[in-house]
Amino acid sequence: MFLTKMFLNAHRRGARKLLGSPQAMHAAVLAGFADPRSTDGGRILWRVDTCDHHRTVLYVASPDKPDFTHLAEQAGRPTTDAWDTRPYDRLLDSLTLGQRWQFRLTANPVRSGRRQGWSDTKPLGHVTVTQQQQWLLDRAGTWGVRVVKAAGANWRDGEPDLAVVHRNVLRFSRGNRRVTVATATFQGQLEVTDVDALRSALTFGVGRAKAYGCGLLTLARPASQDLS
Repeated sequence: MFLTKMFLNAHRRGARKLLGSPQAMHAAVLAGFADPRSTDGGRILWRVDTCDHHRTVLYVASPDKPDFTHLAEQAGRPTTDAWDTRPYDRLLDSLTLGQRWQFRLTANPVRSGRRQGWSDTKPLGHVTVTQQQQWLLDRAGTWGVRVVKAAGANWRDGEPDLAVVHRNVLRFSRGNRRVTVATATFQGQLEVTDVDALRSALTFGVGRAKAYGCGLLTLARPASQDLS
């Protein structure tokens, strides 16, 4: 597996088009691979992060190295920054029980529900921050982690080290229908409880809407700000 980090120039017309449509961004990411299909080792996952309103960063986890020349020319900074791809297996192989990591995840928190007039249940997006946080806490164990308790004067006693730092509702066209995806970006600190389950979560993603920029969980050392 590999993890790629690429700075996008949000002021460019091509970048605005991609950032405005997860469907278009997904197609552009897949175009960087000779064979974009999943393998036994993982699948292509991507996420766009906006940092301090000035930097827009695309992260891509993938079984193979990408060639993002087309993305750099359309939406990147080809004269100063292209993209940086590093082996992901180093991190995957270093995971051990009890380790603590800072994490970031953009996900599509949903529940199954039935509204009036529906014949069966369908995914319904969680609306509030509290609901979205609980969605993550309820599923963290299946990803091989637990969210640790926060420490410090700004946290209540026993409160999890977990925050929703960005929320959005994506609306875009897919063929002849409109798609709506509610997203939440989480940050916090976790502890490894199951190494194999965490490796699977990192390489195959978590939750729904993976084709639309959700599901890529990234880790960083607690003292580091570098997600790679």
